Amino acid sequence: MKEKPRILVVDDELIIRQSLSDWLAESGYEVEAVEDGFKAIGEVKKKKWDLLLVDLKMQGMDGIDVMREAKRISKELPVVIITGYPTVDSAVQAMKEGAYDYIVKPFNPEEIDLVIRNIIAHQNLVKENIYLRQELKRRYQFKDIIGKSRKMQEVLVLVKTVAKSNSTVLIQGESGTGKELIARAIHSTSPRSKCPFVAVSCAALPETLLESELFGHEKGAFTNAISLRKGKFELADKGTLFLDEVGDMSQNTQADLLRVLEEREFRRIGGSELIKVDVRVISATNKELEKLVKEEKFREDLYYRLNVVCIQVPPLRERREDIPLLVEHFLTKYSIENKKGIEFIDEDALRLLMRYNWPGNVRELENVIERAVVVAKKDFIGPDELPPSVKGKPKEVLKSSVADHNLSLQEIEKRHISQVLEATNWNIKEAANILKIDRTTLYNKIKKYKLTKPA
Repeated sequence: MKEKPRILVVDDELIIRQSLSDWLAESGYEVEAVEDGFKAIGEVKKKKWDLLLVDLKMQGMDGIDVMREAKRISKELPVVIITGYPTVDSAVQAMKEGAYDYIVKPFNPEEIDLVIRNIIAHQNLVKENIYLRQELKRRYQFKDIIGKSRKMQEVLVLVKTVAKSNSTVLIQGESGTGKELIARAIHSTSPRSKCPFVAVSCAALPETLLESELFGHEKGAFTNAISLRKGKFELADKGTLFLDEVGDMSQNTQADLLRVLEEREFRRIGGSELIKVDVRVISATNKELEKLVKEEKFREDLYYRLNVVCIQVPPLRERREDIPLLVEHFLTKYSIENKKGIEFIDEDALRLLMRYNWPGNVRELENVIERAVVVAKKDFIGPDELPPSVKGKPKEVLKSSVADHNLSLQEIEKRHISQVLEATNWNIKEAANILKIDRTTLYNKIKKYKLTKPA
């Protein structure tokens, strides 16, 4: 539900205050009215307002004085002056002092409504433009990697150091910790920043398609290869290639990748031309590559090629002091995106967020805050806006389920899978990682237990 714009009416005439309040409330605004400038300034100090409607001539503080003091407290607060003495001088003075507009008594509801709609639309546009400019400027830079914790500060120091080099980097961490964001930060502050950053997920494609994705193919190389296609290595020439979930790469593709890293050249599938590239490779994985090497599921020589510099990204549960900063960032982001006036998160809700274990890490926290902003009916986030998983209910259900000896093992498994899916917002990849099973097994269990994602 969209928040109502909040308007403060300041006029020493009771009939004006009442009529304005009634008209504005009927038009869908949230309205308060006070009879003098001193009370108005008190309200501006206490609350956030979208607009002030202020009478020019009042006892004590006149409208210009109220506007000056209000703008000293909140510089961007728009003020409309109401005047019963329409002279050129008064209008000029009001606009010169910073009034957005002025309205002459007697006025009609349509006139006021038009002025206010224009102001609210303008304010929304200004907020969106400021946000978009900030996002464009900040995107993928170090200050977007939010964290004051010791572990994250250590990561940032390493990121800044390695960005200056041309070394191959391996980023390790659980799903949702922000590995791609770190890869982009390295690229954006490196000498290659003006060249392409190309990302490819090694887990999203089967072996044959991944090879084509990485190295490209010639026309007619295989069925459906109707034209020449450049691969990610070619597209990333002079820039950075980000290989996400490199631990899921097949043995054959691993061999091909190793050859490119060693020789800096390759052939497209079905082609004979040798293509040379200058590409920095940054890879990421949520798997323990060292363990996979011991199990002979990942090539040892490739592991050492990729792991020249290793950045270990801590899970959110190991840097809980960063949660308030992340919450503030996501609140601002999604309040603007959804045109909601969410100002803060209350202590009880923040306490729940700090206590929760975050199996889906920062990505799960972002999902939770986005959901909270969307469903919020007030100007703040409280416990009611948080999902049951964060409030602890799934854990309580699971605890009682395990204690109930009348339940079968299958029923306990069904409940546990359901809770993990809810906690990860039905992100199959994350849920499978938490459950320590592959995605095919998880899909089969979802089908077996007839689990469905909530609408």
